[in-house]
Amino acid sequence: MQKNKKSIAETKIEFSTTTNLIEQSSFHYNLQERETPNLYRYLYDYESIPKVSFNHRVVPMNMPSEIWITDTTFRDGQQSTSPFTVEQIVHLFGLLHKLGGPRGLIRQSEFFVYTEKDRRAVEECMALGYEFPEVTSWIRASEKDFALVKSLGIKETGVLVSCSDYHIYNKMGLTRKSAMEKYLGVVRQVLDQGIRPRCHFEDITRADYYGFVVPFAEALVRLGEEYGCPIRIRACDTMGYGVTYPGAALPRSVPGIIYGLQQYAGVTSDMLEWHGHNDFYKVVTNASTAWLYGASGVNCSMLGIGERTGNCPLEAMVIEYASLRGTTDGMDLPTITEIARYFEEEIGYEIPPRTPFTGRNFNVTRAGIHADGLLKDEEIYNIFNTAKLLGRPAAVAVDSHSGLAGIAHWVNGFFRLTGEDCIDKRSPVVAAMKEKVDAEYAAGRNTVMGDGELESMLMAADYGEYTRLSRIHLKHHE
Repeated sequence: MQKNKKSIAETKIEFSTTTNLIEQSSFHYNLQERETPNLYRYLYDYESIPKVSFNHRVVPMNMPSEIWITDTTFRDGQQSTSPFTVEQIVHLFGLLHKLGGPRGLIRQSEFFVYTEKDRRAVEECMALGYEFPEVTSWIRASEKDFALVKSLGIKETGVLVSCSDYHIYNKMGLTRKSAMEKYLGVVRQVLDQGIRPRCHFEDITRADYYGFVVPFAEALVRLGEEYGCPIRIRACDTMGYGVTYPGAALPRSVPGIIYGLQQYAGVTSDMLEWHGHNDFYKVVTNASTAWLYGASGVNCSMLGIGERTGNCPLEAMVIEYASLRGTTDGMDLPTITEIARYFEEEIGYEIPPRTPFTGRNFNVTRAGIHADGLLKDEEIYNIFNTAKLLGRPAAVAVDSHSGLAGIAHWVNGFFRLTGEDCIDKRSPVVAAMKEKVDAEYAAGRNTVMGDGELESMLMAADYGEYTRLSRIHLKHHE
């Protein structure tokens, strides 16, 4: 992207306490008005797959000292599912609190406030008295909505400030100048109500970065300074166009977007948040990259629910946090499994079985050779100690390919046998069960064996052994 030389103030240098280097500063970009929208047709012609262009500019990583997760399950997430009941929202909110741990690493959760049910959910969640996650809202730009947020005692609200010309010109019929004036007026009204604004820069990966995004963000920083209330900016990759490739050009470069908001607009890490969608399978990588390049917050939803392909899965970023920091910092990871079970058993939401960390089969193997490896050393075919960290032991699904090792692993898992109590694949009862399993598939069966069926096969093969294993299970786990 070529810089407009007329819009750049005189360059200064100053010593940076972040990099401990003398750096150029005071780049200033003015709003660039235009008669027609810039739709980046060389990238987004709509008749072909969007293109990724490169300018070979690479910006430095700048991981903040503190990073955290925010939640949009009850706002963006709910737009894609059957509406939750108040009781379900309150229960899930409690699980968010539990998962976030004592440091509140799930920092906020945002809600709609339009209906009576929405408001009841807000009031009941706030009544729990949790410091984290903080209840925030999302509103339209109307005085009625401002008053509603204030009456509920909510301290921060999201405000939609679409920033691409697709939205400014083609959706709202405005110009960049009139849109910026409208947005700043709305944000000022929110500040006048004593509420912290969080500005949602919708469609940032199709926006004119230097012509609108940076000057608008800089104006928000100045407005926050005027009111003594910093304004949070949520960079929204609404269509999932963001990419993380080194040297990728704006407007698609996630590192470039985050770096520029800090370097050119003066947005600090703690006021910068990323919100992505998964249209091109990049949502988790994009969120992690936003952390790496300077955004303290990443906005997610439980199980990744949300419009079209969904938001960034909250549970994925919990694991990413632990990967990047080398610690969970007190987060309660088994709560991820509680959340998944609650969605499936109480809400009736079907999680695709191979979904990482939450799907029924994410750590289940069917191949006999893999099952043999699990029997010898679980680390060979399990990503980490899923029993300890997620409350989900590695398992084997028994079918025509499982072999003796698969059946033995199922028996050990079903009765939760450990150490010397475990049975070996050479056990006679395993051989007897395999004969029955093989007979099923020889007769034309093509589905996986269920636990109840396998339990019945074990009882029929050797009821005495079944009783012995049941007693061991009761002894250790009653």
